[in-house]
Amino acid sequence: MDTPDLARLQFALTAGGHFLFVALTLGLATLIAIMQTRATLTRSAVHGRMIRFWGRLYVINYAMGIVTGLVMEFQLGMAWSGLTHFAGNVLGGSLAMETLVAFFVESTFLGLWIFGWDRLNRWAHLGVFWVVTLTAYASAYWVLVANGFMQNPVGAEVSGGVLRLTDAAAVLGNPTALTAFGHVLSASLVAGAFFVTGVSAYHLRRRTAEREFFRRSLRIGVFTGLPALLAAAAFGGASFVFVQPTKEALFEGDAAEFARLQAEAVTAHGSATGLADHLPPMGLVQAGAILMFVAFVVMLLIAVPSALLALSRRAVLGMRSWHLVLIAAVPLPFAAVLGGWVFREVGRQPWVVYGLLTTEEALSDLSPGTLRFSLTAFAALFALLVAANVWMLARNARRGPVDAPSLLDEPSDTPAERAPAAAF
Repeated sequence: MDTPDLARLQFALTAGGHFLFVALTLGLATLIAIMQTRATLTRSAVHGRMIRFWGRLYVINYAMGIVTGLVMEFQLGMAWSGLTHFAGNVLGGSLAMETLVAFFVESTFLGLWIFGWDRLNRWAHLGVFWVVTLTAYASAYWVLVANGFMQNPVGAEVSGGVLRLTDAAAVLGNPTALTAFGHVLSASLVAGAFFVTGVSAYHLRRRTAEREFFRRSLRIGVFTGLPALLAAAAFGGASFVFVQPTKEALFEGDAAEFARLQAEAVTAHGSATGLADHLPPMGLVQAGAILMFVAFVVMLLIAVPSALLALSRRAVLGMRSWHLVLIAAVPLPFAAVLGGWVFREVGRQPWVVYGLLTTEEALSDLSPGTLRFSLTAFAALFALLVAANVWMLARNARRGPVDAPSLLDEPSDTPAERAPAAAF
């Protein structure tokens, strides 16, 4: 592999690995916010215990996601200085906002939520987690503003060899970014719902003593997963309106049309640098799209009958064959989001900023040896983080809910009367 291919592979591994954590974090945050709202309004003890159990899994995944995000930003700055030089005037603001939201606001309020169990009253504690959830959405939005611009550059013009922002509203309201935002949020909710459903099915299949706890959790997952799946399909379909013509030709397997469009791009760009040598592999683009579509169909075939079965208490508690299907379905949303990501990102090659900046032009001046070393290091680190995250999630999920003082109790006035905080 030469330098551009090594850099692309490195970014694919780090961005794809990080996205797995993001999808589960966004989905679980929404579900926990809903559970805590129900618990706060009704003082339901079982929903209060749900918050602690699913919240512990959320915090584990969130912590690992922060580490992978830092690694991804490091390699972005190291390997793609040409991108920051050319498009930094446009992309810098959105990426800075994402960093401020995720690493300052979101993480601060998450700390308040974790350590404020018996120190905040139930309404303040609920408000804190809704801030966590909404800032997670905002973080995703700012990232997709940057990605949407690279997919469909609007609101900027080339001046002096670099991009200059001309219309901030066009960048922030880029339809490519907005449809992707809806698609990512709904797909993440599918991932969170299938995770909650699968873990609940695991405990119900084992005839756990916490049958009522996991019966309710399973129903929440099932009745959230189906509408989220339909919303993801709707936003995904809307996104296809803005797909680049070259990507559409790749998906349809029309090599002649792709070659014609690429020739037009060479003429418009004024240079063939990087265009001829780093074209997207048609088979990989098609495979990503097919994986996404197949995973969606399988999930739909599971979600529709599951919504009907979940209406029956007897089926939820005793239908062990259904439980096995739900457990096996947990990886499907993650396969779908990775397939969709491959289609979206690989399909626009050899452009980093479509029609304006090629992959080769966006690269830093790095030797193949340097990139091989960093690729090996990043791949090993991400493999370790993913394995550690799966192990810790599985370990804590198998343990089930741990009894602890209810977060719904009002804090007492004196520290001596206050129940000790139960740590995650």
